Amino acid sequence: MQHSSLSTARTSGTISDAFPGIDGDIKRAGYAFAPGARMADAMRGLGSMAEWERFASSWDDLGLDRFMADGGRYRRRRFAAFEISPAAIARKPHQPHYQSRDYNPLNGDIERWFEPVLDENADHPFLRTVFDVCRWAFASAAPAADAGWPWHAEMHQFRIEAMTEGVGRPTPEGMHRDGVDWVCVMLIKRENVQSGTTEIFDNASESVNRFTLTEPLDTVFLNDTRVRHGVTPILRLAPEREGYRDVLVLTFRRDGE
Repeated sequence: MQHSSLSTARTSGTISDAFPGIDGDIKRAGYAFAPGARMADAMRGLGSMAEWERFASSWDDLGLDRFMADGGRYRRRRFAAFEISPAAIARKPHQPHYQSRDYNPLNGDIERWFEPVLDENADHPFLRTVFDVCRWAFASAAPAADAGWPWHAEMHQFRIEAMTEGVGRPTPEGMHRDGVDWVCVMLIKRENVQSGTTEIFDNASESVNRFTLTEPLDTVFLNDTRVRHGVTPILRLAPEREGYRDVLVLTFRRDGE
């Protein structure tokens, strides 16, 4: 089934005022971290926080990832693909998610058909503003020769569950690249879990930076061609209660690659 939806881009001036320095951090370090409180204030200023709770609650309705080569049943997700141009965001027909084993040695080289993102979430004002922010930040950080349009973008809703019999693995493939140009990872919610530390490896300096996304809207923007990233396993804090880590992941690559 094909779904199509369009939105007009916000002016880059408005977004750059709301997110000063993000594009510069990406240029300099290959990534930028925006704390949740800062993200919330900026998104509120852009008029996109009114229905945040409804958007976040959609993570309670994700399908089981049945493509885990390690046999794990700790990951739930939904997926959608979009075309991003300077003027619009258009959802593409539902399609499989594919990565080669060069980038995903665990689950690569197969077409993985996940349940589609629901229309009301693909069209949600909060998501569309996040797309606008990424469109501005990544176009601003890109070398002039690489800032062409359009981009193929993919949206992943992930819930990683800390299982009673073991850990939950946000990145079971280990430290990796996604095989795209740009990545945005936003924490939606953490419930009764510990660890889940984000690690970023700089290919140039061979250094590792570590921080943990703990607050809703904690966000990291990545240049996937310059850095690798991974997240350590999560464990339940209170064994008798469910524990999980919800994230929104958006990836971008030049369309046609």
